[in-house]
Amino acid sequence: MMYAVVLLVCCSWLALLCPSVQAYENLALHKQAWQSSTLWSDTGADRAVDGQYTDLHEWAGQCAMSNGGQTAEWRVDLEGVKNIHHVFVQYATDNDVWDENNQHTDDFQGFSIYISNTTNKEDGVLCFRDTNYTRATIPNPVNITCLYHGRYVIYYNNRTHPPYPEGYSSYDALIALCEVEVYGCNVYTYGPDCIYCGNCSVGVQCNHVTGTCPNGCDAGIYGEKCDLECGNNTYGVECKEMCGNCSSGEPCHHVDGTCPHGCDAGMYGDRCDLECGNNTYGVECKELCGNCSNGEPCHHVDGTCPNGCDAGMYGEKCDLGNMRITFSFNIFFT
Repeated sequence: MMYAVVLLVCCSWLALLCPSVQAYENLALHKQAWQSSTLWSDTGADRAVDGQYTDLHEWAGQCAMSNGGQTAEWRVDLEGVKNIHHVFVQYATDNDVWDENNQHTDDFQGFSIYISNTTNKEDGVLCFRDTNYTRATIPNPVNITCLYHGRYVIYYNNRTHPPYPEGYSSYDALIALCEVEVYGCNVYTYGPDCIYCGNCSVGVQCNHVTGTCPNGCDAGIYGEKCDLECGNNTYGVECKEMCGNCSSGEPCHHVDGTCPHGCDAGMYGDRCDLECGNNTYGVECKELCGNCSNGEPCHHVDGTCPNGCDAGMYGEKCDLGNMRITFSFNIFFT
């Protein structure tokens, strides 16, 4: 699997050139951290998330330091799955110039950053692994764009497979992290302002940068960002369903197609998409049809009979009997 990684180097005097670094919240600040070993009592894992790194000497009490070993691992718990944008790493420098002569450059080389939902890095994704830097080119601090969801951000290095590339420390792997900052937002947000996603399909996270929904929208919603309700008398998935005949031409509910105030005359059902039957018509199908010709149903809306009335009945709705003729007949025989 391949991962697209953008690597930016931002010093404090370059802050204006790196505005995104300032826009996101540091999700790691003062969170619980862990490391595979600790060198001294005041160099615990929490030193890398305490917000202090004005003194970059390993003895200053502002950096997390480990004992030597074949592997070195540090992680921070973000206390929930977060929408990560980038990870900032400040390595120890002993307050010396950071160049090929700095003693920490060979320790830093070959490091990796993982994002995981568990404490096991193998359960997550590899965000970045250094395979190309030399002692002269490895940046410090470093910002690694890392567009993933995860709860744990894990720093890892090892010296397990000699021979090592030129410039790598040939002894044990070490941790010398003065600060790790994890910038991003809560899940279901996007962009540097942490705008909430629209209604992406089945709760899928929108694109971290653009806010677009990769798998479409929930029912009743449309648009690239799934932030618009269905209109034009439509509802449902992709707004492909047509509303029924809601009362007074009102739009139906954009998700399920139901009519909030009932149906137009002649229609029934939750979605007002069924015509009155069983010899009924009108509002809520409460009116009974007259005696249409040959027992035909009347019109479901107005109750008229399309082919006239049965014998002895008249009127548009065939609901009037021939009372005049009956009355005259009775008088004749009185």
